[in-house]
Amino acid sequence: MDFMTDQDVQKFIEDGYVVLDGLLTSWECEELRQRMAEIVDRMDVPEHCRTTFSTNHDEQLKTQGNADYFITSGDKIRFFFEKGVFDDKGEFIVPKQRSLNKVGHALHAFEPLYKKVTHSPKIQGAAKKMGLVSPVILQSMFIFKQPRFGGEVTPHQDATFLYTEPLGRVLGLWIALEDATVNNGCLWFIPGSHNGGITRRMVRTPPGSFPLTDFAGREQTYADEQFVAAPVKKGGVVLIHGEVVHRSTQNTSEDSRHVYTFHLMESQNTRWSPDNWLQPTEELPFPPLYTK
Repeated sequence: MDFMTDQDVQKFIEDGYVVLDGLLTSWECEELRQRMAEIVDRMDVPEHCRTTFSTNHDEQLKTQGNADYFITSGDKIRFFFEKGVFDDKGEFIVPKQRSLNKVGHALHAFEPLYKKVTHSPKIQGAAKKMGLVSPVILQSMFIFKQPRFGGEVTPHQDATFLYTEPLGRVLGLWIALEDATVNNGCLWFIPGSHNGGITRRMVRTPPGSFPLTDFAGREQTYADEQFVAAPVKKGGVVLIHGEVVHRSTQNTSEDSRHVYTFHLMESQNTRWSPDNWLQPTEELPFPPLYTK
């Protein structure tokens, strides 16, 4: 039996997302989590996080350092922290393993365990079932959603940040390495919202400008009752259309909500916007999904 059924494809077409159980075993999930714990143990904290800032000018330098660190992370493995985890001397005020929001954006390229999952037969089979002919991998992230600490992710569409012409060429895959529940910050979707286009884009600003990115357009407002929760069991995956509106709430529970997520783009007859924050590099062109 196929990992993804025709009924799953139809639900994705109608709703803009679908939850699939059983992508990974519990053991495979623990392997990925353990490997991330090792990466975090050995991480070098970025300099802009370790500096003591006391003036508005210094704060601007910190912000600029953070923006540059982000915008050049597409071909690297870098560390992004929750707010309030450092004191004014740049020292941790929470345990290091509890400090991170995410690690990204090239785990799929440089970490063998994550690369294996990204190119797994089940993932490739699901992509083919979805009709993807020449999918490439854009980025990957490990998201922590720390217990009692993991921040809210406000309503958004992935195409805001990963814009293609035509639209509808980006697919997110969101793999739960622990149970993702309503209590610990699972995803919420507006079913069918992938049919309405987008109203906001994150774009690079001209060279020499600051900030390094800006937003064109405005995010719409959405009523809470429009959203439907999408809890996922450990080892399951959510397939996410690039234009579907989704969010997650703050994690106020005692449980973390670890996730490995990555994005694909159908490259056939698709233009990747040069204004996107994420750009392929000579060191890491967007790798094809259907090869290892």
